[in-house]
Amino acid sequence: MKKNYLVVALIMFVFFVISFLTNILGPLIPVIITDFKVSLTMAGLLPFAFFIAYGVFSIPSGLAVEKYKEKKVMIAAFGIAFLGAAIFSLIPSFPIALLSLFMIGSGMAMLQVAINPLLRVAGGEEHFAFNSVMAQLAFGLASFISPQLFSYLVINLKDYPSAGVTNSLLSILHQVVPADLPWVSLYWIFSVIAVAMVALMIVVKLPGVELKDDEKAGALSTNAELLKDKTVILFFIGLFCYVGTEQGVANWTSKFLSVYHGFDPLKEGADAISYFWGLLTIGCILGLVLLKFMDSKLVLKLFSGAAIISLTAGLFGPAQVSLWAFPIVGFFASVMWSIVFSLGLNSMKSHHGAVSGILCSGIIGGAVVPLIIGAIGDAIGLRGGMMFIYITLGFVFSIGFWAKPLINNKTVSLTKTA
Repeated sequence: MKKNYLVVALIMFVFFVISFLTNILGPLIPVIITDFKVSLTMAGLLPFAFFIAYGVFSIPSGLAVEKYKEKKVMIAAFGIAFLGAAIFSLIPSFPIALLSLFMIGSGMAMLQVAINPLLRVAGGEEHFAFNSVMAQLAFGLASFISPQLFSYLVINLKDYPSAGVTNSLLSILHQVVPADLPWVSLYWIFSVIAVAMVALMIVVKLPGVELKDDEKAGALSTNAELLKDKTVILFFIGLFCYVGTEQGVANWTSKFLSVYHGFDPLKEGADAISYFWGLLTIGCILGLVLLKFMDSKLVLKLFSGAAIISLTAGLFGPAQVSLWAFPIVGFFASVMWSIVFSLGLNSMKSHHGAVSGILCSGIIGGAVVPLIIGAIGDAIGLRGGMMFIYITLGFVFSIGFWAKPLINNKTVSLTKTA
C-alpha cells in the first residue's frame, strides 16, 4: 500500500494533542486546590474523572472503530473533547471541572484506539516500529511543553497587562478568562485545538484500514472468558500499577514540592512536571536500545528498582534533591508500560486483540491511585500519601521475577556481532 506522509504527519500531531490535553493535570492540581478550596481527596477526583473515562472507554472504543471506522470515531472524539473543554471555559467550577475532564478523557480514549492501526497503514507496516517511536517522541514533546505553557499563561495573565508581557494571544484570553482564575485560559486553548481538529478531520481523507487480528477488540464473550484468566488479571494489575505510579508522581509532585519545600507551583513545580515527562521520553529511547541487548525482564527490574530509589530521594531528600528526584522517576518509569504490555501479550497463545483491550483498561490505575494518595494525604500528610506509590512500583518490580512469556524479546549478541 502506498504510504501517505500527510496522514502520518496528522497522526503525529494527534499524538501531540492527546498528550497536551492528558498530561496537564499535574501543574493544575495545586492551583485548583487553592482557587476552589478543595481537600487533597477532592483534588484526587480530577485525575479520577479523567482516567476512569480513559480506562472504561478502551474496549467500547475498539468496538466502535470496527463498526464505524477510524474517521468517524476520531471526529466524535475531538467533538466530545471540545464540548468538555468549552463547558469548563464558560462555567469554571469544581463540579464542572470533573465533568469536563471525564468528557476529555472519553475523547482521548477513543483517539488512542483509532490512531495506532491507522499509523500502521498510512506509514507502511515495515515502518510501523519507527513511526511508533516518533509518535512517542511527539507525545513526550507535548508533555514537556504543556506545563511550560501553563506557567507562561498564568504568570502573564495574573496581573495583565502590568505583568510586563503583552501580545494578541494574552489580550484575547484576558477578555474571556476570569481575572482570579488565569489558568482557565488553558481550557480555552484546549477548546480551540479540539474544534480545529474536528474541522481538519472532516476534510482530510484517511486510508482504509483492515484491522489485524491483534488489533481487534474481540467479542464480549471472549473478553468475559479472558477476565477469568489469572495471567491476564496479573498483567492488567501490572499496567494498573504502572499508570497509577506515573500519574501519582506526575499529579502530586508539584503540590509536594510546594508543601514540603516551598517551591512555587507556577515555576519550579511546573518545571518539575515538564522535566518528568521530558525525561520519560528520553528514557523510552534508551529503553529501546537496551532491549536489543538485554532481556526485557532484567531491564524492567533494573529500571523499576532505580525508580524506587529515586522516589525515596524525592520523598525524603532535601529540597534540591527532591526537585530533581521526582523527574528522574519519570526517566526510570519510561520502559515500564511497553515491557509489561509486551510481556502480557507474549504470555498468551491467542486472542491478542482482546487481551490488548483488557490490558489497556489498566489505564484506570491513573484514576484510582492519585485519588488514594489524596485520601491518605488528607489523613496523614501528602508524604505519607505518596508513599503508597511504593506498593504500585513494587508490583511492577515483581513482574520481572514471575513473568513467564512464551516468547522472549530478541536480543543482539555482542560476541556474534563482532
